[in-house]
Amino acid sequence: MTGAGAEVVAVALLAVTLAVAVVRPFGASEGVVAVPAALLVVGLHIVPRDAATRELREIGPTVAFLAAILVFGHLCARAGVFDHLGSVAARLGAGRPQRLFAIVVAMAAAVTVVLTLDATVVLFTPVVVASVGRLRLPSRPFAYACVRLANSGSLLLPVSNLTNLLAFSASGLSFTRFAALMTLPWLAVCLGEWAGLRRFFAADFDSSIRVPGSLTSACRTSDSREPDAPPRYALAVLTATVAGFVGTSFAHISPAWAALGGCLLLLAAPSGRRSSPRELLSAASVGFCAFVLALAILVDGVTRHGLHRLLIHLVPHADTLPALVTAAIVAALLANVVNNLPATLALVPLVAGSPALVLAVLLGVNIGPNAAYPGSLATLLWRRTLPREMRPRAGEFHLLGALTVPGLLVVSSAALWLSLRAIGT
Repeated sequence: MTGAGAEVVAVALLAVTLAVAVVRPFGASEGVVAVPAALLVVGLHIVPRDAATRELREIGPTVAFLAAILVFGHLCARAGVFDHLGSVAARLGAGRPQRLFAIVVAMAAAVTVVLTLDATVVLFTPVVVASVGRLRLPSRPFAYACVRLANSGSLLLPVSNLTNLLAFSASGLSFTRFAALMTLPWLAVCLGEWAGLRRFFAADFDSSIRVPGSLTSACRTSDSREPDAPPRYALAVLTATVAGFVGTSFAHISPAWAALGGCLLLLAAPSGRRSSPRELLSAASVGFCAFVLALAILVDGVTRHGLHRLLIHLVPHADTLPALVTAAIVAALLANVVNNLPATLALVPLVAGSPALVLAVLLGVNIGPNAAYPGSLATLLWRRTLPREMRPRAGEFHLLGALTVPGLLVVSSAALWLSLRAIGT
């Protein structure tokens, strides 16, 4: 099948796949529709079989890393790493809500950088919500901080986000050069998120300070408890695993091996509750991994029959500041229309010859999803993770996105431009 008919079928299958992944009816896995849809695309010759095989071979190591780092995050949570971070944040920020908020923003960014945005959304957010609840503080600013920094705070390392991994090889950059170029944009975005959330939720902070005695007594109760011993072994393994990401990059080895090594070390921990094979398989999110593999084929089907030509006219082909801003905005808009994973798969091949534009696209697909719920699966997962009474109103979420995301895209693009001029590619 070719021509307009192939494009219509490919777009329809992609739309249905994304709709099921977003809604997940009856708790169905994201891969339930994605895998049959990808097989149908190949069966109808919308994507040739050899092209589909090549696509799977190229994306396979990335998906392997995704599975390994998800298991690693699960084992870190089981070892008490996130509970420890939550207690440290509460202890350092007790009595001063705004200081606690800054600490949560910093921790959410750090967890995202090291353990990917999924760990921040699924494992760190519940700990933060529980901690601020014990301190009788409004949970909204802290919950928002987790999801906002899960998306936009994932810019720093190639391993921080699946979108980064998908684009990393196309950028032609080393692990350390990627991190060096993204450090300034990452810092600018993290500070921008902190400032924007502080401003947007100023009333929440003011009301928490005016509640007479409640915060002080809660903090006194929290401070009076004997702090739990830090999970030293797990923290040491976490540090070694991050170092392993850098080492494998220099050795031109997939970072999945470093993540796998971290998993084995945590499984061999001298103490602690063991995870069953079923728990480990669940943590690996096999259905989501299958969804990513199938999505690559579906996006290939859409781009090779029409979307590719449209995007060529929208994406700039220079590395000037206006071009970087344009690339970031186009990527952000596409991410909010079709989700950031398909947007990455569609846009990266068009800018693969320019590391600067690849990084600008990553700004768009990582920051842009903070503007609307469909922008990233992590945002939807975050909303499902929150207790029903704490889930944000759609109007509030989108208003915050409209007020902050455009400015963050411009500021981060300018920061990237400065990094490119100072460091080079």
